Amino acid sequence: MYTLGVRREFIARHYLVGGDWGPENSEHAHRYRLELVLEAKALDRHGFLVDIVAVEQHLDQVVADFRDKTLNALAAFAGLNPSIERLATVLHERFRERLAHLGLDGLAVTIWEDEIAWTSYRADR
Repeated sequence: MYTLGVRREFIARHYLVGGDWGPENSEHAHRYRLELVLEAKALDRHGFLVDIVAVEQHLDQVVADFRDKTLNALAAFAGLNPSIERLATVLHERFRERLAHLGLDGLAVTIWEDEIAWTSYRADR
């Protein structure tokens, strides 16, 4: 299995709902680091898993939808607690849809929230 990863950083705001998490219940910002990991069993005719430039364009477009936004206000989080686990799941779904044409065997999204916590969501094809 071949694996390729690309990363981006962005700042977004959120506040947690549904419980008493002290300061986390008030709107605040985090510096997120997103790592997108793509997997395939074979390389293309050029010896690439994917065209990194094309994947980076998708990455930049998706990140732009979250950068400098309040996650709670986005439709993807309507009625949901915008935890980093949910953020990873929402981002994974976006990339799965956008990159479906690549025929990947696996796709994972890892999100770091500042430098203290991370989560990952991965699914096979």
